[in-house]
Amino acid sequence: MTEPAINIRHIAAFAATVRHGSVTRASRAVNLTQPALTQAIARLEADLGCSLFARGPAGMTPTEPALLFAPRAEAAIAQVGSPRVTGTQVRAFLALARAGSYAVAAEATGLSSASLHRAVGDLSVALGQRLVDRRGRSIMLTPAGERRARGFGLAMAELRSGFAEVAAWQGKAAGRIVVGAMPLSRARWLPETILRFTKAHPGVDVAVMEGSHAELAGPLRDGEIDLMLGALREAAVLDDLRQEAVFEDQPTLVMRAGHPLWGEASVTGARLAEFPWILPARDTPLRQYWEDMMREAGAEPPHVAIECGSVLTVRQLLLGSEALALLSAAQLAVELQAGVLVTRPTPVPVTRTIGVTSREGWRPTGPQEAFLGILRQVAGEGFD
Repeated sequence: MTEPAINIRHIAAFAATVRHGSVTRASRAVNLTQPALTQAIARLEADLGCSLFARGPAGMTPTEPALLFAPRAEAAIAQVGSPRVTGTQVRAFLALARAGSYAVAAEATGLSSASLHRAVGDLSVALGQRLVDRRGRSIMLTPAGERRARGFGLAMAELRSGFAEVAAWQGKAAGRIVVGAMPLSRARWLPETILRFTKAHPGVDVAVMEGSHAELAGPLRDGEIDLMLGALREAAVLDDLRQEAVFEDQPTLVMRAGHPLWGEASVTGARLAEFPWILPARDTPLRQYWEDMMREAGAEPPHVAIECGSVLTVRQLLLGSEALALLSAAQLAVELQAGVLVTRPTPVPVTRTIGVTSREGWRPTGPQEAFLGILRQVAGEGFD
């Protein structure tokens, strides 16, 4: 994801001026001369396209957009954690952390490898911390590097939100919502939400990042995505994430048309154990629900030879074999309507909670709040 070209010193100068209400006191707080601080604010005003302060005998009075932007600026500065860090260093280090090598990061940013090396090296010196370790042609972040990468990512997320909020105040539809989508949400819930949202907010972009919970939780924590949709996890293991239950889903047995089980009057756990199964990985709620279902139905869960979380792949595997899967009917609506796949109830009811996961302390922008509202509305209408 491309980071905004933001000067962190300008952000710090602005935040200090809002806090102190005076160029003199703010310049002392951020160790800038008064002309340099005034110039920094002027450049930020040019970037935002509006005045941030009313200058008068009483000092610097923040305008309405300044008061909107100030909390985001303060949060970003806190996440960066050092006044010695520059925006160039942040962008270079984030690119390196996400790419895993200087060569790939250089290709992604358009900067030379030498420039990236220099920026990351200067950042390490400024912070007094070793941030990366060499592993052949790739790099590994040190524990300090991982903490810094997360903080920088969250800082950039705050500033993107701040710019979007000021644009909205100006009457410009702007901003971007990045959604992490686990498999179930991609069937009907998320697409219907996006259709309604983009019609109501045509100037706001929506990006969808697909993956499992394990693949999406890191980018969510790092500020690369704004919210994640799918089956909720045990709250005890998500101390830094917040979950909101939106609806209950009841997975069902799915098989090809003409499957030997289709015509049987009743199904026992022992009978289900005779067939191969296609299921997601062990660390997913659906896999645990399946194991619980099998045991409650009187059989030990059989070995799962094919683990797969892709509905497209599962569909093809079911069509060409006597395998069984445990899925939501909405995920295979087209195939079920066409009659090439069929469902039947599970011997023991299976229910899972589907919802929205976000970062603790996340403050959504206006468009993000609207998106959440439509997610809840669509789910309430039965798009599960």
